[in-house]
Amino acid sequence: MDHARLQHFIDTQWDDDIVPRLVEYIRIPNKSPMFDADWAKHGHMEAATQLLAGWAKQQPVKGMTVEVVRLEGRTPLIFIEIPGTDGGGVEADTVLLYGHLDKQPEMTGWEPGLGAWEPVLKGDKLFGRGGADDGYALFGSLAALRALQDQGTPHCRAIILIEACEESGSFDLPHYVEHLLPRIGKPSLVVCLDSGCGNYEQLWCTTSLRGLVGGNLRVDVLREGIHSGDGSGVVASSFRVLRQLLGRIEDVDSGRVKLDALHTEIPPERLEQAKKAAQVLGLAVYDKFPFVEGMSPVVSDPTELVLNRTWRPALAVTGVDGIPALRDAGNVLRPHTAVKLSMRIPPAADGKTAGEALRKALLADPPYGAKVSFELEKSSSGWNAPAMSPWLGQALERASQAAFGAPAMYMGEGGSIPFMGMLGAKFPGAQFVITGVLGPHSNAHGPNEFLHIPTGKRVTAVVAMVVAQHCEASTKGLTGRK
Repeated sequence: MDHARLQHFIDTQWDDDIVPRLVEYIRIPNKSPMFDADWAKHGHMEAATQLLAGWAKQQPVKGMTVEVVRLEGRTPLIFIEIPGTDGGGVEADTVLLYGHLDKQPEMTGWEPGLGAWEPVLKGDKLFGRGGADDGYALFGSLAALRALQDQGTPHCRAIILIEACEESGSFDLPHYVEHLLPRIGKPSLVVCLDSGCGNYEQLWCTTSLRGLVGGNLRVDVLREGIHSGDGSGVVASSFRVLRQLLGRIEDVDSGRVKLDALHTEIPPERLEQAKKAAQVLGLAVYDKFPFVEGMSPVVSDPTELVLNRTWRPALAVTGVDGIPALRDAGNVLRPHTAVKLSMRIPPAADGKTAGEALRKALLADPPYGAKVSFELEKSSSGWNAPAMSPWLGQALERASQAAFGAPAMYMGEGGSIPFMGMLGAKFPGAQFVITGVLGPHSNAHGPNEFLHIPTGKRVTAVVAMVVAQHCEASTKGLTGRK
């Protein structure tokens, strides 16, 4: 393979075709179903699906078929099949490439001139919602395969799945996987382009993902609001009761989660990888975040920070109800307070067990006999990558050196990709390459999200090179397929 020719082919396609299509995609407010209950009626998800599927159909990839699969009452899914250069069908060794096209909501705080649905090119960054998370995945996957075919480089059969429900927990995806399982086959390599990178100078491979347990906690103390001068000191504040309940699950000083069921032992290999990542990143472990002046991270040791965000449970309150805006707040003892809880759990923790432990801790023996309810919305387990085969480790290192001029790095991510755990269970012998372009300040889910275009190009080249090495390993019987 001519690496320079490969990168030039990919760079050209990104500049001439992919970036303009991503600009169109960013303009579509196709929020995930959790954030747009009327997504089907509004038509934005359909518009995004047609944009991506239509582009895919235009690509001159040999033997490719592109289909929008629809199950009743569920978000659509783009299913692409590309035969291997040996012409093998569903029984052939297969690589599965995954991404999603649904988006997080707008959020506030965008800088002047920027917006969720307002694509803006500034230098080598494309701002707007969804470009990096994860609209580029379909484009990058097909560009990688086109670049191989441009040089006549062999590749195995490829399946590309692009779902439209990931930001809502991928609750539609299991139904599609079961429906399509006879057509998917048995992949020996899974490539996911929905993850992060510690910097933009190296290839970063995700070794683990945390799970997510969360829901709505509500405390009621009164049937209606009362004068605070009359009731305070007699009626416990619903906010104070809420604080007491949260104190059962989180240490208020350190942030450490108190529930044993939400902790697991960190494997020695992951500890060593965290140390290496911290050595490379240094202060960049935390200074990528937009701290207010004078604010510091929870601890100063970069290794501990890496482990905190990848292998330890952590609680965030992501929404509040029952509290008026400051301008509307009178001297009233409010009848209730409700919050949305988002608890990240370690990759090896069981989501259902963690969810039940959380529910039990919050509902047991309510202070003052207050009415406490907890609606568990999510209880998803995380994912820990299987041991890496020698062929894949070597392929990633060669690809990283060729595309980035630097060694590959390995680190867990603090977020969740439900599809990975699902695939790990379905295909226990598969190898995984989880990577992405969500690096420092790219701010997925928040304001000012951007796609770092040079990293997108390099990651695309890495995918092409690894897919080529997968084919070579397959011919030698090294991928585990018989």
